[in-house]
Amino acid sequence: MPFQRIQPERLSQSVVRQIELLLLRGILRPGERLPSERELAEKLGVSRPSLRDAIAELQARGLLTTRAGAGIYVAELLDSAFSDSLVNLFAQHDEALFDYISFRRDLEGMAAERAARHGSEMDLKVIDTIYRKMEAAHLNRDPSEEAQLDAEFHLSIVEASHNIIMLHMMRAMFNLLHQGVFYNRQMIFRQRATRDDLLAQHGAINAALQKRDPLAARAAAEAHLDFVERMMNDMKRSARNEAIARLRFVHAQEM
Repeated sequence: MPFQRIQPERLSQSVVRQIELLLLRGILRPGERLPSERELAEKLGVSRPSLRDAIAELQARGLLTTRAGAGIYVAELLDSAFSDSLVNLFAQHDEALFDYISFRRDLEGMAAERAARHGSEMDLKVIDTIYRKMEAAHLNRDPSEEAQLDAEFHLSIVEASHNIIMLHMMRAMFNLLHQGVFYNRQMIFRQRATRDDLLAQHGAINAALQKRDPLAARAAAEAHLDFVERMMNDMKRSARNEAIARLRFVHAQEM
C-alpha cells in the first residue's frame, strides 16, 4: 500500500515554510527588515532556539541575511535576476532599452488583464489608493514622489495578478529602473508636457481595473508603455541632436 508513516515536523521547519511562503508570494520584500528575534518568536509562537534554527537555514540558502547590530533582512539577491556584467551591458546599448520597454509592455498588459479578472477587492483598493496618492503628488509637482508612486502602482497591479513568477520577474525588471540602468524615472516626471499625459494614462488603467474590465485594463497598460517608448525615442533623438548642435557650435567658433 502507498501509505507512509507521518513524521512529526520540527517547529523550526514550520517557521521555515511560513517565511518561504511570505517570500514566494512577495509579501516580504528584498531588503525588508524582519522583526527582532524576540518579537518574531512571539508572533510565530515558537521558542527562540527554534526560530534561530529556522533563520540559520534560510540564511544558508541565501534567502535571509544578518547585518551586524542591525537585525535580520530579506536578502537583496532575491531582487536581482541579472548579473552585474549583463546589467552594465544593458546600460550601454539603446537596443536593450527599447527591448526592455517592449517586454514590460507585454508583461504588464497581461498582468493588468489578470488583475481585472483575479484581483481581490482588497487588491483593487490598494491600486486605487496608490493612484490617489499619484494625483496628490502630481498637484505637488514632486518628481521624486511621482516616480516612486509610479513604480508602486505598476507593481501593485502585478501583485493583484496573483502570479508569483510574474511578480518576481517584474520586481527584477523594476530593480533595473531603481539602479538607473535605462533611464532616470524622475527625469520623465520633470517634463511638464508629459506629466498630465502620464497621470491620465495611469487613471485609465485604474478605472478599467476598478470596473473589472480585463480587455480595457490590458489595452490601457499597453497604451501607457507605447507612450513611454515614444517619449524615450524623442528624448534620445533630442539628446543626439543637441550633441550634434554643440559640435557645430564649437566648429563655428573656431572658424
